[in-house]
Formats: sequence, structure tokens, C-alpha cells
Amino acid sequence: MPREFDIPLFYRSPIIATIKSARRGDDRYKKDMSPSILDLGRIRFKLARHFGFCYGVENAIEIAYRAIDENPDRRVFLLSEMIHNPHVNQDLIDRGVRFIMRTDGVPLVPLTELRPEDVVIVPAFGTTVEMFGQLNDLGINPQTYNTTCPFVEKVWNRSAQLGRQGYAVVIHGRDTHEETRATYSHARQDAPSLIIRDIAEAEVLARFIREEYDFASFDEYFAGRYSDDFEPLRHLQRIGVVNQTTMLATETQAISNLLKAAIETRFGSDNLKDHFADTRDTLCYATQENQNATTGMLDAGGDLALVVGGYNSSNTSHLVELLEEKMPTFYIKDADEILDDRRIRHLDLHGKGVRITEDWLPNSERDSVDGQLASAATQAERPLEILVTSGASCPDAFVDQVLLRVAELCGVADRMDAALAPFQRSIDAQSVEAVES
Repeated sequence: MPREFDIPLFYRSPIIATIKSARRGDDRYKKDMSPSILDLGRIRFKLARHFGFCYGVENAIEIAYRAIDENPDRRVFLLSEMIHNPHVNQDLIDRGVRFIMRTDGVPLVPLTELRPEDVVIVPAFGTTVEMFGQLNDLGINPQTYNTTCPFVEKVWNRSAQLGRQGYAVVIHGRDTHEETRATYSHARQDAPSLIIRDIAEAEVLARFIREEYDFASFDEYFAGRYSDDFEPLRHLQRIGVVNQTTMLATETQAISNLLKAAIETRFGSDNLKDHFADTRDTLCYATQENQNATTGMLDAGGDLALVVGGYNSSNTSHLVELLEEKMPTFYIKDADEILDDRRIRHLDLHGKGVRITEDWLPNSERDSVDGQLASAATQAERPLEILVTSGASCPDAFVDQVLLRVAELCGVADRMDAALAPFQRSIDAQSVEAVES
């Protein structure tokens, strides 16, 4: 049985909880990536097989709220955002938690203001070796409420192992992201380390590996993103690739394959294992599952997609990238971004910030009978199909609210119970089967 976490009730969701429970029972080994269908007549929602809170996020939330409950008379601080969801972080602030720094590392509370009796929560992204040391020096044990995701720590441990085996570590991640800063800090304790952002930078690095570029120009591409002991000429001869766990898994794999091919070109296939470490075991299972489920949802087709999550969430942005290649996709932080049946406020990932799109439901027009939205697809007796997923830091309750908001605008909210009935029957059947067995 998967572990059950003690999560505040207001994060729970009657709609999504029912659907997820039914799917878990029907597909215990997580083989089926087809979406769940919530059919409301005019509107048919297709929900990704996997989305929402992952193990690491639920673990972090449980620990954070326990820290508050266990220390009613002490000051409680978070190093930075608990997770990349504004509602979760705001709730913690409303409960008296103060943030020590912004996600980009800019201080909000000087460390000199902290006292030994204060409580400091380490967020799910982890923190640097240097910060762990500074907190210990202040008399604060950072391990007491350390919510670092176990899969982030797995990357740290693998990096240390690579270093002991004589490999340099190449980190696929955003160098400004808290998790990548933390991973880089831990990795460089044991191995020469370098951060690359994307496949384009991997191609540049591959050219250095193949000795096609002059190593004197290395700083032009990677200045400030490699450790002091990193010597490109020497250390690019033996490498292992690890990643920020929220990156696009397929891109990490493509980067790994590209660098592996460059190593093979230089040193030959017979010597490949001596120069390139296999690090596929560092990919986060939840990131991979959510991205695979998004692909499965795309394969099922649809008219548009809604992705729910914090606007600074890396893993959520990658789901958006996958979807927007195929269809109109709207990245929203909550149901309030759906302004009405004409306008939706959403994040544009391509440098345009948060903006409002008009006529976001395709070919929509007013139904002259009941004043509710009716799409051209609906009038042609085909329901409008909306794909829905969310990031790993988004509570399922917010997805519930998005579904209800769209259903209300389309005049079909009263059909929600009937749409959920097949999932509830599946749960009931599973319970009977369990008893009989």
C-alpha cells in the first residue's frame, strides 16, 4: 500500500479523489496511460492518468504543518517557498510562517536575526551545503523539519557516488532554480560539476568533448556554472549526467544520449563504460509518470487543454510545453483565472507573462434557449473535449474547482454526480472483490 500522508482537509477533493481512487484499483501497476473521461454531455473532460501532488510534495506539506502544530510558541521560518504553489505558500504565511529568502536566493530575513530556539523548515527542493552549515552554526538543527524530496536527495547521493568513481557531474537544470542550486552545491563537494540548461547547451558541450571547440573559449558558454576544480580538458573525459527532477524527462534523456554519443565518438564504443556513467536511475518517477500521462492524454485527442499550477512551477511548465505543441493550452493557477465563458487569464510561457485570451472556448456562441454556453461542436452533437492536468505542487482541490467552474459556465454542473457515478461503481466493485478474496 502507498503511504498515506496527513494533508490538511482543504487540499482534498471529492471529484478528483473519486476518479483517482477508481483508476488506482483498475490499474494497480500503472500500465494504462489513457485519460479518465468525465462526461457531462456538452463538455467531456479528459483528465490525465497521473497529476497533482507527488510523494515529495505530500511529504513536505505534512512535515511543514506538523512543524507549525508542534511549535505554537516558537517562531517558524521557511528557507524559501515550500513548493511552487502560491496558495500553499500563502496559507503557511497566514499561519505565521516567515520566508527567509525568495526563490532566487534574495534574502528577506537576515540570518543574523535567527535565534537557536527558532524553527527553520527546509523546503522540498532542498538547500545548499553552505546553508545547512550556516543553520547549524546558529544552533538550529535543519534536519528537524527537513522536507527535502527523497528523489532530490537521490540525485545528490548519485552525484557523490559518481565523484568517488572519478566522474565529473553534468547537471541538467536551471541554474537559478533552488533545486539546481542545491544539487550543484552538494555535487561539487565530491565531483567537478557543471550545469547546462537545455539541449542546445548540451550540443555545445558535446563539441568540447569531441575537441571541436578550443577549450580556451569554455567560459564564453558556461562561466559561473561550473565548480572551481572543473578542468574542461581533463574532466570532460569521464562524465555522468544527473538532472533537476522537475525538468522534462525526455529532454534529460536526449541530453544524456547526445553526450554519450560524443564520448563514444572520441573514445570509441569499446571504452564507453569507462568514460560515461549510466544515471537513468536519477529520473524522478513522478515527473516521468505525469509527463507520460500527458502524452497519453494527447493521444486521446481533444479541443483544448487546461493546466493548473503555480506560475513559477518548473514541472508544470513542462506539461504545458508538451500540450501546446498539439492544441490551444491555457496555464492557469486556479479557477479564478477563468474569468467567464469568453475570457481566460493565463500564463504565456513565451515571454509574454500573464495575459487574457478572448474566446478561449473554440467556436463558442450563446445558446438562445437557456443563455448558457454552447459550442459549435456541441451543436453538432459532439461534446467539447477539454484535456485537464496539473503540476506536482497543485492540490487536487484546485482541479475540482476548475472543473466546476467550466461546468457552471457551460450549464452542466448539475451533471457532475452522474458523470462521477461510473467511477464510484468501480470503487464499490473493487471493495466487494477485496472482501470476497
